[in-house]
Amino acid sequence: MRRIGTVLGVFLSLLVIACEGPRGLDGYDGLDGADGEDGINILGKVIDIEGNFTAANEYKIGYKFPNTIEVFETDVILVYILWDQTTDINGDDVDIWRLLPQTRLLDQGILQYNYDYTFFDVSIFMEADFNMSTLPTSDTDNQVFRIAVLPAEAAQNSKLNTLDISAVMQTIGLTNNDVSKMTLQ
Repeated sequence: MRRIGTVLGVFLSLLVIACEGPRGLDGYDGLDGADGEDGINILGKVIDIEGNFTAANEYKIGYKFPNTIEVFETDVILVYILWDQTTDINGDDVDIWRLLPQTRLLDQGILQYNYDYTFFDVSIFMEADFNMSTLPTSDTDNQVFRIAVLPAEAAQNSKLNTLDISAVMQTIGLTNNDVSKMTLQ
């Protein structure tokens, strides 16, 4: 029995020693290739647009997605209105965003900011049960909207709080510095 243990031990030792050998030489690193062209963003995008609601544009603001932003039919588009601003404890401005639709009860009646979208554009519009030409310019001029394009995968997250633009931006990995800004004519 001892002899079998010795033979087995020698055999295992030889097997381990036979598996080790001198290391080979490292290969040479290749050259970096040329940088490619900018591609299409399929990861999500956030755009701020500013525009005016007028009788001439039928109280609608339209935004067509540029070729650099690919939106699929399964993607979700969320639109927020810059509702107000406040200041934090450091005195810095803090934007207050509200998800559309938003309804205001005015002396004239009911006013609603709303939107619809396709995979190639967004239309933001006002609806009212009164003549909108009676609105003050604070309700119609220089209105700022934040459009968030969420890929279908991100939008399916049941824990995503779409009421909170910060949570939406965090989900798609963007900060305020990543937001494109555009003023529409």
